[in-house]
Parts: sequence; structure tokens; C-alpha cells
Amino acid sequence: MAEKCVLAYSGGLDTSVAIRWIAETYDVDVIAVAVDVGEERDYEGIRAKGEQVGAVESIVVDAKEEFFSDYITRALAANLTYERKYVCFTALARPLLAQEQVRVAREYGASLLAHGCTGKGNDQVRFEVTYAALAPEMRVIAPAREWGMTREQEIDYAEEHGIPVPVAKATPYSTDTNMWGHSIECGLIEDPSLEAPDDAWSWTVSPQEAPDEPTYVKVTFEQGVPVALDGVAMGGVALIDTLNQVGGANGVGRVNMMENRLVGIKSRELYEAPAATILLEAHKDLESLVLDRETTHFKQGMELKWTEMVYYGLWFTPLREALDAFMAETQKPVTGDVTVKLYKGTAEAVARTSPNSLYDFSLATYGEEDVFDQASSRGFIELFGLPAKVVSMVSKKYQ
Repeated sequence: MAEKCVLAYSGGLDTSVAIRWIAETYDVDVIAVAVDVGEERDYEGIRAKGEQVGAVESIVVDAKEEFFSDYITRALAANLTYERKYVCFTALARPLLAQEQVRVAREYGASLLAHGCTGKGNDQVRFEVTYAALAPEMRVIAPAREWGMTREQEIDYAEEHGIPVPVAKATPYSTDTNMWGHSIECGLIEDPSLEAPDDAWSWTVSPQEAPDEPTYVKVTFEQGVPVALDGVAMGGVALIDTLNQVGGANGVGRVNMMENRLVGIKSRELYEAPAATILLEAHKDLESLVLDRETTHFKQGMELKWTEMVYYGLWFTPLREALDAFMAETQKPVTGDVTVKLYKGTAEAVARTSPNSLYDFSLATYGEEDVFDQASSRGFIELFGLPAKVVSMVSKKYQ
């Protein structure tokens, strides 16, 4: 009986070619596993294509609800954003995909795990670190690191072997999609001196072509989790799907950035993440209303570390779990409504309310209702500035 290899399958060029290449090169039975984490619409087509190109089994796992409840809610709690731009939707999903892949491998008695990631990308690290944490006894195959083919040669290989793939040499984009975002790479995008080609974008309209009147959405949170939109309660998956449509129609969520990859190279990346952009804007705004200053400032440092853990593929680690415990504690007061204005590519929180608001009108106002004793500020400033005053008096450095 041939060994079995479970491949993380997306239906794209790399993994479609990988099914045939692994089976022929390693003389193993390939089981293709696609994990539905949202937005990709034709998973039955992906499953059928896996069998068509040579997998002995092609399986689709519906993990949308788990992706929202176990991953996206944590991403919101930590305001997950890499290098101030990328909402890390690909990095966030990889541990879940790899976890399901390992589960299927054990179910089918497989001894090999495979992915379609290149040797230049971050995803190879995310998959293989997860494999190491969950299935250290299994061997790993990374065909895109081994076969030495360019993307154009992969397309030729697919054509020669009758493998249907959704790319051509004229538009050789590599994409990745889940409910939290959509990435576009390769082709003309690889030249950072050029403006991104119009045909690269598919989730969002050009901001210039977005409606001339703004759209307003009101997001309701309960302990940091979005639970309603415009006063209508809905599940997380449906809420994100709705915001992707509304945000995309207003040109919201486009990212065009130079990114520092984990493997040490810079890459030009295009991302579309309408719902994530809107929800992160709303969530951060609500936190600013209900969290005290010290928690807010300290949390920003923890957010940076949590983001690094996710981007680096270190999901199944004690530190990520410990940071999650901190984040969860900070979310207890994050309940309320935030109104976000969507206008020609921008998402701006413009109004917010919460039963846990720390805003006190009588302290903040300059009107007649003002109860703040401004005279007390003199003593505060004297004490606050005392260390700087003493240093200056002793060293005369600043005199």
C-alpha cells in the first residue's frame, strides 16, 4: 500500500500542480484538503478539481464559524495589523488550515504533510511550524521549494498535464482569499515602481468611482465581539460578509505596501480587506472610549508582539496563549456602538456610545457645566516636572 500524503489544497496553480507532481515524484497517494474560511464561493468546484487532477481523495472542511470565533475575534481583541497596514488575514488562517490538515492526516493514516508554499514566502514557515507543534512525527513535502519551476513554467506544466488553473501568463496573479481579506501577488505587481494594475483588484471599486455620498454603518460590540450591524443582530460570518460587500462598494480596504517578510526579503503586496478595515477602525475607537490610559498604552505594546506571533506562524505556542489571556481581560468593558463613515476608500469612526464609557462631559467641557478644578493643575505640573528640574539644576545640561 502506498504512503499517503495530505496536501493543503486551494485549487490554485501551485497546489493543483503539486497534486500531480507529488504523486509522480514520491510515488504516494495524495489526499487534497481544502478548508473553507470564507469568501471563496465554489468549494465544490475546488473539491472536484482536486480529484480531476489526481488526488485519491479531495475533501472540503467548513471552518468558517471556527475561523470567526477562535481566530478573528482574537485578532480584533489585539487589533491585529502588521507594519500598520496589513491585517494579516492569510497569516491568521494558516494555523487553522494546518490544524485541519493534520486532523485529516491522522484520520486517513497518512505519514506525510504537504503545502504549496514557495521558499520565498512566509506561509511555508506558518504551515511547518504548526506541523511541528501538532504532528512532529510526520514528514513534510514542500514541492514549490523542490521543483525549481518559475511561475511561467508551472503554467506550462499545468497545460501539458491537462490541469485547469485560474491564471494565464498575461495575468499571472497569485491570490489568497478568506473572509478577512484577499491578497494579490506576482505579475506586474512585483515591480514596486509601477502603479498597481486595475485588473488586480476584485473586492473593491476604485475610490474615485465609489459613490459621491458617504455610507454610514453602525457596529455593535459585546465584550469586543461584533454582534450586530445597524441594529440588526447577526452572526459573525454574515456580519463580515455584509461589511465586505458594503465596504468594497465604497472602495474601502485597499492596501498597497512594501512588506518585510519573515524570511528576510522585501515584497510589494496588494491586499483588499473591507470588513477587517471597518471593524478594526470601530473596535479601536470603542476601546479608546472605555479603556483607561495605562491599559491602552500598555496594550499597544502587547498588540505589536501578538501581531508578530501571528505573522511569524507561532500560533500554537504558550506565549500566544498567555497574550490572549491578557487581551481577553481588556475586552470585558468593550461593549457599545460605533458609527463608521465610509467614503471613497476611507473608513472613519465618527460616533460612539458605551455603557462603560470613561468620558465625563463635566470634566471635558469648557462650558458652564465644567467642574474641573484648573487651579490644581499647577501643583500637578510642579511635581510631574520635578525630576527634570532637579537634573537640570545639578548637571546644568539644559541651561
